[in-house]
Amino acid sequence: MQQCSMRWLPLRAEWIRFQIFSLSARHLICGLVKRVNFEVNEIEIRNAASVVLVRDRLKDPKVLVGQRGRRAVFMPSKFVFPGGAVDDCDFAAKIAGPICDVSRKRLLMETDADDAEPFFSAAIREVWEETGIRLAVPAGSEFERRQSVGAWRKFMSGGMKPCAKGLYFFFRAITPPGRSRRFDARFFLGCAEELPLAGGLDEFGTETDELVNLRWASISETRMLDIPFISGLVLDAAEAALSNGFPPKKIPFHFQTNGKRRIKFLN
Repeated sequence: MQQCSMRWLPLRAEWIRFQIFSLSARHLICGLVKRVNFEVNEIEIRNAASVVLVRDRLKDPKVLVGQRGRRAVFMPSKFVFPGGAVDDCDFAAKIAGPICDVSRKRLLMETDADDAEPFFSAAIREVWEETGIRLAVPAGSEFERRQSVGAWRKFMSGGMKPCAKGLYFFFRAITPPGRSRRFDARFFLGCAEELPLAGGLDEFGTETDELVNLRWASISETRMLDIPFISGLVLDAAEAALSNGFPPKKIPFHFQTNGKRRIKFLN
């Protein structure tokens, strides 16, 4: 009996070591999962604005897209619409109108923001910085130009001020969890025939290197490019708005909760 017990001792020791290893592994895995979840949840969701510029609306509509750099942190090498985060300077910018009242109202739905104009300001600034296209009208006074701050000083240096005429809010989406950056992006639609253009549509003079290979492409051609999934949904909404008129009857708002994609409509 004693000899039998002695034979089982090594097996018992191995079993105990296995249990300890398994327990440690489970704790390690749980710790990593909690850490990843914490880091994902800690990523700040920044307000952002993007613009779908359209030309030749009545014939063969084309939209302006550019390609992000292959080393970009967010969506490298993807073709996207001009846009980016709302910056502090956008809150101080004074923009000309008229601003669409329906868009203004919808921009303040499902958000803590209490002013819609910074979204328009960011949209106009990002278009200018990434493409060189300036949506602007002559500034009223030298004092008005001096009041500009940040990136707006250069924008207004030519005696122009930003103008939101012809821009309509038509789509919204929040970047899903797990991405390196997250944005609550408001998309605006603007047709060249209605926009206050201070220059030509083909005179790309990029102020930054965020977008390259700028081009006007038909909607069908754009779908063939390497675009993010959400951009396909943006194109769907743009086509609907171009067919049914501005402002659209409702705004699709895409987001994710509990790992599932959701959509609600802002009326």
